[in-house]
Amino acid sequence: MHGFRVVYEDADLLVADKPAGLLTIATATEKRRTLYAQLYERLHRRRPAERVFIVHRLDRDVSGLIVFAKTPAAQEALQAQFRARSAGRTYLARVEGTVREDEFSVRTLLAESAVHRVYVTADSRRGKAAVTHVRVRSRRAGTTSVEIRLETGRKHQIRAHLAHVGHPIVGDRRYGADPTGPTRLALHAVRLRFRHPRTGAWLEFESPAPWDRRRGPDR
Repeated sequence: MHGFRVVYEDADLLVADKPAGLLTIATATEKRRTLYAQLYERLHRRRPAERVFIVHRLDRDVSGLIVFAKTPAAQEALQAQFRARSAGRTYLARVEGTVREDEFSVRTLLAESAVHRVYVTADSRRGKAAVTHVRVRSRRAGTTSVEIRLETGRKHQIRAHLAHVGHPIVGDRRYGADPTGPTRLALHAVRLRFRHPRTGAWLEFESPAPWDRRRGPDR
């Protein structure tokens, strides 16, 4: 069973650090081996039993920070922040190639194919607006470390947008990464910021990327 770390918990919410390879919630083919199921089991065993509610998701192969609500009121308040884009989500990725611009934004329409691959489209009837902001952290031979801030939260948005600009994420073979390269998707939800659903106080959490735990800056 995939392990995970609880970063923060109170009566209203829980922030977890999800490992890569673990689903956030159940799919048609997998019901039990999910982060939600593990949290449900943990909280349900308490006396009195507690509940857990989905706020947002991370793809199976993406690691990092994710928040869950413990009451319906907290779920509604947190989801409202994500819809209003007042909650902040920052990701760290290592991408193929040398990214020339220090900062840029990708603004496209995204659609999903019949085989569940997300792609950029000019067809407004099929696609939904998606905006991704990218900032280079460091450049190495053959790869670039980038920090990503989401303005919208479409499925596979980061992966599709980085592939669209010619820099697929290392390990992301589904979106054009080197098939002979690493198999671990180098994408991690490194920072999460939102207002507490009951008190209104700002909360911010950070989690270093598994491949980025080095002493000192990139060279």
